[in-house]
Amino acid sequence: MESETIGRQALERYSRQIILPGVGVEKQLLLAKSSVLVVGCGGLGCPAALYLAAGGVGTIGLVDHDTVETSNLHRQILHKERTVGMPKAESASESLSALNSSIEVKTHNILFDSNSALQIISDYDIILDCTDNAATRYLLNDACVILKKPLVSGSALRFDGQLTVYNWKNGPCYRCLYPSPVPATLVTNCAEGGVLGPIVGTIGSLQALEAMKIVMGMEPAYGDKMLLFDGELGNFRSIKLRPKQLNCDVCGENPKISELIDYIAFCGSGPSDKEEKLALLPLNKRLSSTEYKQLLDQSHDHLLIDVRPENQLSFGKLPAKNYLNIPFEKLEKSFDLINEKSKEVVLFVCRRGNDSQRSVAAFEKYLATLGKSLQVKDIIGGMHSWSLEVDPSFPIY
Repeated sequence: MESETIGRQALERYSRQIILPGVGVEKQLLLAKSSVLVVGCGGLGCPAALYLAAGGVGTIGLVDHDTVETSNLHRQILHKERTVGMPKAESASESLSALNSSIEVKTHNILFDSNSALQIISDYDIILDCTDNAATRYLLNDACVILKKPLVSGSALRFDGQLTVYNWKNGPCYRCLYPSPVPATLVTNCAEGGVLGPIVGTIGSLQALEAMKIVMGMEPAYGDKMLLFDGELGNFRSIKLRPKQLNCDVCGENPKISELIDYIAFCGSGPSDKEEKLALLPLNKRLSSTEYKQLLDQSHDHLLIDVRPENQLSFGKLPAKNYLNIPFEKLEKSFDLINEKSKEVVLFVCRRGNDSQRSVAAFEKYLATLGKSLQVKDIIGGMHSWSLEVDPSFPIY
């Protein structure tokens, strides 16, 4: 009997998908023989890997060089409180193996870069891009084109998500749509912009669905389209992608890229889902948190401008006598107000020390138009460094 080729235990376990029209034992066996690589064990990778494992994908690879943090737990559902501090790939592997002991889970607890990508990807049938940075997206795309692997790509930020299957049959690759990366200073990630857990859960689950359909010989829904998900309104819509570009640098008729390049240099930023630490100002225009604490202890008269969004003030604020909260997006329209209330020293602070540097640079340009000179500085590392260096009771977020 055909059912005997899969075993009774597996028949019982996967019965609800085996009985689906068009699936059956034959397709379940295809899943068992398949291998899928999940790059990124975060918000997208966790639900994707979870459903791949539950569905019986025989070999699942997990790539991530990061460790589990408390701030991951609201959305990265494979990780647990007790695995905080553990490598993400190991934490995720532990959860998948506990769910389904009949599958093989391989961990790649390394930085996924041009030196390691081709070797890792070559062992898998389908690749899932569950990352949160441009450098790895271009790296994955180019590697998948070179090795002729389908790339199921997901992204999520705030209340929005996207999904596409690149390099499917004769469809476009990522470079066909985005030949050049967006400047790193204009890119927002989850650590900076925030994201709601069910948003990444929705997109990650759909990535698993597309991968399983490909394994079972079915057409993916988004091989030539892009899914756009608006979680705030609950809307799903899809847009038709432009076709494969004949002049594409990697998949075109005369490709310029035949081997992996330096993607950090290409994108101007590295593979990290954390905030970039910008260095826009010289040190003489910056104060450390401990130096600012000394300023407060000396009752030094100054004006502090907190450029965080208003909803972040609930985490706490610095105890400055002269304090204004002006979100960075509204800063330029408030320069006259700041000038009116300014002291000899004007300081800017933000969450992690990036927007505060931009604020100093912009405000100094404004002062120059007035022919006015003030001491304008920012606090290095923002509220994050204040928590680490001065007040450990202040929450890190």
